[in-house]
Amino acid sequence: MASDPSVWRVRPEPGPLTPPTGSGVLDGETVAVKDLFAIAGQRIGAGNPAWLAAAPVESTHADAVARLLEAGAALAGIAQTEEFAYSLTGANAHYGTPPNPRAPGRISGGSTSGPTSAVAAGEASIALGTDTGGSVRVPAAYQGLWGIRPTHGAVPAGGLLPLAPSFDTVGWLAPDAGTLARVGEVLLPADTAGTGTGRGLVVSAALLELAAPEVRDVVDQLAQDAGAEPLDWAPEPTWLAAFQTVQAAEAWAAHGAWLADRMDTLGPAVRARFERARSIGPADAEAARIVVAQARAQIREQLADRVLVLPSAATVAPLAKDAEAARAATMLLTCIAGIGGLPAVSVPVATASGLPAGACLVGPAGADRALLALAGGVGN
Repeated sequence: MASDPSVWRVRPEPGPLTPPTGSGVLDGETVAVKDLFAIAGQRIGAGNPAWLAAAPVESTHADAVARLLEAGAALAGIAQTEEFAYSLTGANAHYGTPPNPRAPGRISGGSTSGPTSAVAAGEASIALGTDTGGSVRVPAAYQGLWGIRPTHGAVPAGGLLPLAPSFDTVGWLAPDAGTLARVGEVLLPADTAGTGTGRGLVVSAALLELAAPEVRDVVDQLAQDAGAEPLDWAPEPTWLAAFQTVQAAEAWAAHGAWLADRMDTLGPAVRARFERARSIGPADAEAARIVVAQARAQIREQLADRVLVLPSAATVAPLAKDAEAARAATMLLTCIAGIGGLPAVSVPVATASGLPAGACLVGPAGADRALLALAGGVGN
């Protein structure tokens, strides 16, 4: 059966695209790789046909890809992303919107859209993606999968096409906590911090209120069941705008030279973001960086060694017509881990109506492996 082009850009039949180069804890696993990572003998497409046509053939694998192959995983293929990973809906103006097998008729979530749909459909067992502003956590929530955004810089980003390096992380998704953790054994360094020493999990009513009632209720229940204590804290209103300004400035720094006379190659939503990015001056970018730095310090001070429980996304997977409206509310939640540079694990939960949602555990920097273990216990 032919592969869905909205999910896969390259998927040989029979596969794999690339066999394992070694053996280890990932023997027998198959990986759908987001089309931002270098794969030897292939081009990086970045969700944009014009970029793909001009891209060189890669001579070596990205660092994360090479590690997965060495641990026994095979590459099932290259899966679609939203253009330059600059969106959260999953829609790609050129290739279409990958389906959501766990919530048919609703969007898949992005920008790790193709790999997530591939895992949700059982066409791969691991999705290798990126998370800058929620691009692993949001599709994980929408499609009922486990996903992690590691501590910023914990996983090497060599061979990865950047969006905003101050926030970009290499993340992954899996259908169960065990597989998610085994990938962590391969990609993550040893922990340099612990989680919850003496104080445990916390939950903020202000953050829960940012989510739709059906999501808020199920995340609050998970927090209560896990023994989370109340935290009287909320992010400052200026933080999201500062995060988005820094993200935009860095996105233009990364891709503006190429896009300057090729803006017409972008779909409308992503083009609008890059148009804004082009308009940001150095003074505005620097002012936003100062806000982000102050916010990071406050987030880390507030959480210390505790683990914050909050919704991975503000809603269940919306219908396509509601996608952009849902994005704004969700980013108020997802930007906390991004600004803090903190690890965040999305634990799948189900709403009262049976739709997938995500409860996110945000832990201390450098406590990624401990956070995976904690999430596995909370979610099972």
